[in-house]
Amino acid sequence: MKRLLDQVALVTGASSGIGSGVALCLAQAGAKVIVNYASSPKGADAVVAEIKEQGGDAIAIQADVSQEDQVFNLFAKTYEAFGTVDILVNNAGLQKDQPFTEMTLDAWNKVIDVNLTGQFLCAREAAKEFKKRGVVPGRSCSAGKIICMSSVHEVIPWAGHCNYAASKGGVMLLMKSMAQELAPYKIRVNSIGPGAIKTPINKDAWDTPAAEESLLSLIPYNRVGESSDIGKAAVWLASDESEYVHGVTLFVDGGMTLYPGFATGG
Repeated sequence: MKRLLDQVALVTGASSGIGSGVALCLAQAGAKVIVNYASSPKGADAVVAEIKEQGGDAIAIQADVSQEDQVFNLFAKTYEAFGTVDILVNNAGLQKDQPFTEMTLDAWNKVIDVNLTGQFLCAREAAKEFKKRGVVPGRSCSAGKIICMSSVHEVIPWAGHCNYAASKGGVMLLMKSMAQELAPYKIRVNSIGPGAIKTPINKDAWDTPAAEESLLSLIPYNRVGESSDIGKAAVWLASDESEYVHGVTLFVDGGMTLYPGFATGG
């Protein structure tokens, strides 16, 4: 079922991992997809090629979402190619893990700049377009949809990852504040909070039987997630099926946020 037919979706950080899974699922639902990448044209081109092989429409556009001028250019090229945008998936993110007392200012700033400031810059440009264009009858009940990629670590503290956890906590209140402000314009804003998903960024945590067994102790559902699990959630949040869902984080985590250490009484 092409729930997103004729809609244009921009997915940041879509050359691999969760972003590529989201881009593929959106395309399968009928969206025309902009595959944004920062430094991996080969990966982005591979995602575009896979979408086209499946009969979809996609292009790759390079931009570092932490840089305002590059975000302006990203949206300009999007409009040049497809005329508008209907869906923004703010996925681009990274980790620079260090113990707190050894964390450099560069490691702190880089993570905050990409994971939080990048989401602000992209959402601001998308919201401008949504407000200007308004609702298009027959395309969607909403003027536009913004999906922020957060994490279970917007609520679960993560020692050794203070910059990452702080960025995702920031994404949570950025999302909610945008949702509050943009609701009157029929612009829907939500987040997805992935748990442990098999991606290159966390390969060491699941790539061996011993590592996966250890990881599964944190997941009540007893399965490590796939990027398609997040992609399917993104399709639903972008579709009219979730039209009355606004300002929430949808955790897609196999129950990681259920405090599994307390399953036997703590």
